Amino acid sequence: MILITGGLGSIGSHTARALLDLGESVVLTAHRSTRLPEYLADQPRVVVEPLDTADEATFLDIGKRHEITGIVHLAAARHDLPDPVEYLRADTLGLLNALKAATVWGVRRFAVASTIGVYAGVDEVPWREDAPLPVVAAHQIPVFKKTAELFAELTGDSAGFDAVSLRIGTIWGPLGLPDNPFFALPRLLSAAVRGEDPDLTPPRPAAYAEDTTDLCYVKDCGRAIALLMLAERLNHRTYNVSGGRLVRYSEVVDAINVAVPGAGISLPEGRNPDRPTDGYLDTTRLRADTGFQPEYDVERAVPDYVEWLRRHDR
Repeated sequence: MILITGGLGSIGSHTARALLDLGESVVLTAHRSTRLPEYLADQPRVVVEPLDTADEATFLDIGKRHEITGIVHLAAARHDLPDPVEYLRADTLGLLNALKAATVWGVRRFAVASTIGVYAGVDEVPWREDAPLPVVAAHQIPVFKKTAELFAELTGDSAGFDAVSLRIGTIWGPLGLPDNPFFALPRLLSAAVRGEDPDLTPPRPAAYAEDTTDLCYVKDCGRAIALLMLAERLNHRTYNVSGGRLVRYSEVVDAINVAVPGAGISLPEGRNPDRPTDGYLDTTRLRADTGFQPEYDVERAVPDYVEWLRRHDR
């Protein structure tokens, strides 16, 4: 049985769906909402446990009710907490409690969500897991994620479980933030479906036709994480999880305009002059150790996401 913290979020719930498809049972922790998406509803192998990951006693009690063999730690503090000390305190406490639970329960494997952002300052592209990471503090999220990788590895070595760091790319799809503060594509798509003005004035991130990102549909992301959790043997401790190629924003806008007739979205020509150099993740390790192949290119992902948004808020 795999426990997923933040299991009702976008990545968490799709990881759960992929684990179910592979025959596994899941325990999903929920802090702000306990409503299951329909693709997890009425599933006898799904359990939801209310949990504030900062509460160690409640966290450990879950292991008294369920035989947990692995943990996927995705729960995170709010990204927009303005005080970095409060952000770091909240995320660190949740991680430490998850690692404590992994140790007490004797799990086989513990996966922690990291981010593509840890590669900030790495010049060689594609970004590979063995690249030396510069010591930079450009944003509180990659600062914490870098240390989380070390915390997990240290604890796993001591307690005897596999610690796996998931360096996750640019993820979008059902249950994701329609007004994502880090990239504009979800806003463009949701505005098209709702018939709204795709307003990208600051503080929303800008979008130009030749901007690119390593885009990965959330269903692919969830399946990749599930495969890493269930692989009999992993050859590495760190894995890039994404599509493994740069996708132009213009590709996505063209697909949106096809999927939503009349949307008429257009982007300024060229590339955002304020945007840093784009990079993408080398996913060789992930593919070699799990057999993972993305199933959702832009042409398949966009209409799938459009259909979801027509029936849901996000």
